[in-house]
Amino acid sequence: MAKPIPRSGLRRNGRIGLRKSTHKIPKGVIHVQASFNNTIVTVTDVRGRVISWSSAGTCGFKGTRRGTPFAAQTAAGTAIRTVVDQGMQRAEVMIKGPGLGRDAALRAIRRSGILLSYICDVTPMPHNGCRPPKKRRV
Repeated sequence: MAKPIPRSGLRRNGRIGLRKSTHKIPKGVIHVQASFNNTIVTVTDVRGRVISWSSAGTCGFKGTRRGTPFAAQTAAGTAIRTVVDQGMQRAEVMIKGPGLGRDAALRAIRRSGILLSYICDVTPMPHNGCRPPKKRRV
């Protein structure tokens, strides 16, 4: 009986790290979700697969400071730094939410050197909204 060939693990031989760096992404989509408490920046390719992401919380801000414009600027810079190294030149920006970090994140994206082809506000707006609660009887 022949001995089975030992399978080497994918994680041990470093193939995953190599695969990440070989992808060249010329165009992508940057999603900015700015709430009052936090700002989340996600960078995807055109098909919607996540390449990089960051938030004010992961950048080290805690509590109410996560909702500040400076925290949003730091989060956007962190998320974009990795994709610029992978060769992204052009991007579309989708901004969602009413938070303070909207403009600061957009300013940080503009400064990064990526050409912005499209900026869109995708904040969900209710057309008629939910049914209000019934009147209170005292």
